[in-house]
Formats: sequence, structure tokens, C-alpha cells
Amino acid sequence: MKLMFKQKLFSWFDSYNVYDRQGNVYFRVDGKFSIGHSFDIFDYEGYKIASLKQELFHLRPHYKMYIDDEYVGTITRVFNFFNPKILVDYRSWTVEGDWVQWNYVIYNKEGYDIATISKELFNTTDTYEINVNFERDALIVLMITLAIDAMKCSSAKWYK
Repeated sequence: MKLMFKQKLFSWFDSYNVYDRQGNVYFRVDGKFSIGHSFDIFDYEGYKIASLKQELFHLRPHYKMYIDDEYVGTITRVFNFFNPKILVDYRSWTVEGDWVQWNYVIYNKEGYDIATISKELFNTTDTYEINVNFERDALIVLMITLAIDAMKCSSAKWYK
């Protein structure tokens, strides 16, 4: 399954649509006013299905994932000098990025890839292509992508 989202050029909060391969809206993401990054995720019919909330006051960036208002896991960046690494305690997933932080691969605990995330270059706004092996994982992979983008866009660049 392939998903794509492109951030708006002028947006007060991070809000955008996520499209499937045919160009149909698959998810809608609405940024919320808060201290730290916070997103609500809606399905194509407009029902809120998930949220992602940054937890402040941690040494490394932390994002909590909720599906139907139930906690499902935390996304945490691990300190690494060259290639970014992110731990996801949902099903013991890990995320590894390349040194330029444009391409990421999500692995399950057995080491098999679940999805790839690629940032497209030469666009006026951040544009991501997400390739998910199984549709059931699309929502969690989207939340991981949002967390990666929020970490990269954060004003606290010390963790890179």
C-alpha cells in the first residue's frame, strides 16, 4: 500500500490530507494548538481514529500514540551519531534512517521490513511517500512518519 502526504505551504498548524495511490484521501491529519507537537488523525469519512502527542521534559524526543483514545505505544528517538534510529514500543518495532534523514525503514522485532518512508526532494513543502507492506499497519506507520517530521522540524535541533 502506498500513501503520500504533502504539507501545506502556509498553514498555522500542521494539517494536511494523506492520499492513497489513486489520489483519494485516505487519512486527514490536523495539528492542534499545544505545547509540543500534537496531531489528530481522521479516516476518509472524517471520524477521529487516532492521535499523536509529544511528551515534553524527556532527554530525547518522545511521542505517545493513541488509537480510539487508547494508548498503544511510544515513539522515542535514540541518540546516534550517524544514522538516526527510533524505537517504537508498539510490537517492538525499530526505525532506521539514512545519514541525510530522507529515507527510513521500519523493521519488526524479527528484522523484517514493515514499511519505507521517503522524503521527496525538490518540493516547496515537505512531501513524504510511505510504502506499507500491510494495510493494517498504515495508521501506525503514518504516526511514525508524523513523529519523524516533527522531530526534524522541531526548533530543538540538538538531538540530530
